[in-house]
Amino acid sequence: MKYFRIFSNGVLKENPVLVLLLGLTPALAVTTSVINAVGMGAATMVVLLCSNVVISSLSKFIPDKVRTLTNVVIIAGFVSLIEMVMRVYFYELSSQLGFFVPLIVVNTIFLTRTTAFAAENSPLMTLLDSFGFGIGFTAALVLVAVFREILGAGTIWGVYLFGEYAASALVLPPGAFLTLGILLAVINAVKSRRKERSRTS
Repeated sequence: MKYFRIFSNGVLKENPVLVLLLGLTPALAVTTSVINAVGMGAATMVVLLCSNVVISSLSKFIPDKVRTLTNVVIIAGFVSLIEMVMRVYFYELSSQLGFFVPLIVVNTIFLTRTTAFAAENSPLMTLLDSFGFGIGFTAALVLVAVFREILGAGTIWGVYLFGEYAASALVLPPGAFLTLGILLAVINAVKSRRKERSRTS
């Protein structure tokens, strides 16, 4: 139960995008298609898993004065590695994501998880926490992308659905803010209703 709670924390209770509002730059920029969202989410999750487990394993040997710098260097190393892998095996996806893959280094999700969890917990706990946050981040990107791609481009996963009635504005930058705002409003409304029901019951 303890392990499941740690894993589910990043998926539901503290979802980085839909609850904590972290990592919004890729959520708004690359979610024009589900393929891009999955690719960005997968890249972020791999870097999050690898870097946080390494940081957790080395936390006792890293002096406090250089801890933040060391964490950034470790994250940057894994980001460089995943970027090279994507360029070799997923070149088209890498081209679509562009400089947002290198920007994973400064994603606030990493800064919060390395300082708040990885540096204070065992590698196993950190692995579960990172996996949960990675799944939560990817799910949030995909959720935004599904609405934007279907309603804005008339496609899903590149498969044509309709085009004449697509609201093309949703695939533009303002459409990302609009989609995310609507999703957050729905989530907050559901939370409010649950709180009201729990009070009355």
